[in-house]
Amino acid sequence: MLFDALAPSSALQLIGFADVDAFRPIESMEDARSIPLDVRNFAAARAVVSLPGCRIVMMRSFARILDAAYRMPGGMVILPMTDDLQVNSKGMDLDTRFFIALRGSDECHFVERRTNHHAMIIFSPGMSDRGWFDQADDLRAYVANRPALLHIRQLLLDILRTASVQPALFETTEVAAHLQEGLLLALDDLFRIDSLSDRSASVQGERSIKLVQRIDDYVAAHPTAPIYTADLAGEFGVSIRTLGGAVSKVRGMSLHQYIRLKKLWATRSRLLKGGGANVATCARAQGFHHLGEFAAAYRATFHEAPSDTLARGRQAGPTAG
Repeated sequence: MLFDALAPSSALQLIGFADVDAFRPIESMEDARSIPLDVRNFAAARAVVSLPGCRIVMMRSFARILDAAYRMPGGMVILPMTDDLQVNSKGMDLDTRFFIALRGSDECHFVERRTNHHAMIIFSPGMSDRGWFDQADDLRAYVANRPALLHIRQLLLDILRTASVQPALFETTEVAAHLQEGLLLALDDLFRIDSLSDRSASVQGERSIKLVQRIDDYVAAHPTAPIYTADLAGEFGVSIRTLGGAVSKVRGMSLHQYIRLKKLWATRSRLLKGGGANVATCARAQGFHHLGEFAAAYRATFHEAPSDTLARGRQAGPTAG
């Protein structure tokens, strides 16, 4: 079902496998070995999209025993894409409440008693450490925050569908980087751990307030530039987790939500100035390249369409906003 809306393109590799013999060459390249448990009803598929620093692989698996020797120097995250996932990993039964992650190498053993849908996000070795992986060379299972998991699921589907119908967007470095940044921010939310002890520490609170102020100043000083959290953390000399924790403590939301909110307000201010600009120009100036996603977020935040805001700005004249 997840594959029904997809078609192969220059940005999306889409392959269906009618039998395990057609599937095995793919596995041999990835140092994995499957033993099907239901050869008659075998039906596997995978979709692959590449971004600047990572590769997304969505998989429809099959009933099988799977042994895999993962070599992931940049790290890997595997997420359930449906609510009926069932898999056993190293003797532990996992369902849709969990996601798993690995940085480094590990010999992994899975049993899937049924067809599952999952997504693998494989990071390049050059990807900066965002504090996600607790221990190297150990595939670990985590209990997922449900809203964060649902958000990243939808984001992955949106990226795959965009690659299917608008592959030219992936040839633009800025757009591809924007898509990847949204994915990284969503993963930050998935891995985020809110430390209660930090809330009671006044010194930590002061540091958090100063960090948020620096974020505000940075956003104000770079109104048209895309803002990437790794660059932001590097600019301030802190970890991405510290940055996210500060925003959560001071603003009561994730770093992803806060940056998006700041950009939505900046876009609104631009729309209210009216003039000759259109919605697409104003949105892209703040890094919103998916106009459908932007319009939905804008309406949810301001309870009106961006075109309505622009119309009011034009009626009010060029001094509005």
